[in-house]
Amino acid sequence: MRILRHTADVPAEVLGATVALGNFDGMHRGHQVVLEKTREQARGHATAVLTFEPHPRSFFAPEAPPFRLTSLRDKTRAIERCGIDFLIVQHFDKAFASQSAETFVRRTLVGDLKVAHVVTGYNFRFGRERKGDATLLQALAERFGFAFTAVSPVRSGEAIYASTAIREYLWKGEPAKAARLLGRPWEIEGRVEEGAGRGRGLGFPTANLALGDHLHPKAGIYAVRAGVDAGLATVWRKGVAYLGTRPTFGAGNLLLEVHFFDAAPDLYGKHLRVQMIEFLREDATFEDGDHLRRQMEEDAKRAREVLAAADDPA
Repeated sequence: MRILRHTADVPAEVLGATVALGNFDGMHRGHQVVLEKTREQARGHATAVLTFEPHPRSFFAPEAPPFRLTSLRDKTRAIERCGIDFLIVQHFDKAFASQSAETFVRRTLVGDLKVAHVVTGYNFRFGRERKGDATLLQALAERFGFAFTAVSPVRSGEAIYASTAIREYLWKGEPAKAARLLGRPWEIEGRVEEGAGRGRGLGFPTANLALGDHLHPKAGIYAVRAGVDAGLATVWRKGVAYLGTRPTFGAGNLLLEVHFFDAAPDLYGKHLRVQMIEFLREDATFEDGDHLRRQMEEDAKRAREVLAAADDPA
């Protein structure tokens, strides 16, 4: 899959493509159906996803708590797995946000990309003040001469696959339920930072990650799989992770600290992917390091049991 950072002067192969529009945060099962429909409608011609960075919500509410389910890096991997030819990452800023829905269609979809077919989810909104919706896009498609498909809600029983539901599960410490909507375990990814070395002193060396703009799931202990990012060739290792502010040691910034059960290579500066498999217990303050170490031993034992029964990543 080829990644483009603008819609102007795109390669000739992109012109006339079938294009899926959306933020695709999480790339859950509903999003995957949108991309399946995109490939079906392309009938062998080029396919593209047009997404927006930073996420519009981050632009409009920069002080709001972090909420992203997937970084651009993670989202890109998930889109590529769906067999899309091009990913177009549109920079979302004040000038872009001020465009009317019609201007976006006329300039970007028709003028720059010369789209043959546009596919969105049923609830896609676009344009200034989010006034554009599927009804308007259908009317503009007829006016400008391209086809349009709005994909109906994708359900599991009565539940709709939706990013909102996934966030709720993660906030409540239910990553397995989130994984069922995503179609894969939820991941936190980032560069490994040098820590204070407290885990090593307790016999549990860790690789430490800041969460950045990832959603903050429930603080506590998790059974995890983790690996240095190498795309489909990522080597996954089992472990146990702590997410919190380390109240036993006076608290600090929120960190994810991952302990591997088997020997891990030097990870400082590496880009680590961490799959949250199961929440084991809530964060707690301990009387001293000895009490904490004994609890960590119990946590590691429980994590091994959970991971022994869990499916390996695809």
